[in-house]
Amino acid sequence: MQPTAVVFDIGNVLIEWQPERFFDSVIGETRRKEMFAAVDLHAMNDLVDSGEHFTDTIYSTADANPAWRDEIRLWHDRWIEMASPIIPHSLRLMKALQANGIPVFSLTNFGIQSYDLAANHYPFLREFDRDFISGHMGMIKPDPNIYATLEAKSGVAPENLIFADDRPDNIAAAAARGWHTHLFTDPAGWAARLVSEGLLSQEEAA
Repeated sequence: MQPTAVVFDIGNVLIEWQPERFFDSVIGETRRKEMFAAVDLHAMNDLVDSGEHFTDTIYSTADANPAWRDEIRLWHDRWIEMASPIIPHSLRLMKALQANGIPVFSLTNFGIQSYDLAANHYPFLREFDRDFISGHMGMIKPDPNIYATLEAKSGVAPENLIFADDRPDNIAAAAARGWHTHLFTDPAGWAARLVSEGLLSQEEAA
């Protein structure tokens, strides 16, 4: 069945999200590896994405790890530098789909306050037809309930959804519910998939 609505992940689909790259540029690869081995920063970020307060969570983690306190605070204080830059071709695809009258939803692991920060910097984040933001939902991908909630609130059946995400576990969870899925590696591949699904022409997907 042809999809009738398109679901975008945000990190590494519409905006690059590379914390390791950021810290390599600031403190060097060797110290970054030491820090990430000593402190589970991605687990810290999962707490934010689950709805815990952005500043409080990161600052409390920093205070609990005094050897890395200043560096961990950068996750908050220079966060927008980690969540950058925009992936321009992906953004063009989003706008081309909407120009064709195809609903476009977000489904993203993102904190409440950090999403507001990002949306102030990237106004297109306020332009989805429906937003499904993990921090507001109190659950993160790949929890099956987050996909079920999108289905229920959007009113779109699983077989009518197509979802792009850069993480295989998130894709597998959506596929298990009957969604069409695309493992995002680059915007050209996503563009080709949207063309093959009949949602965009070659020209619209360029």
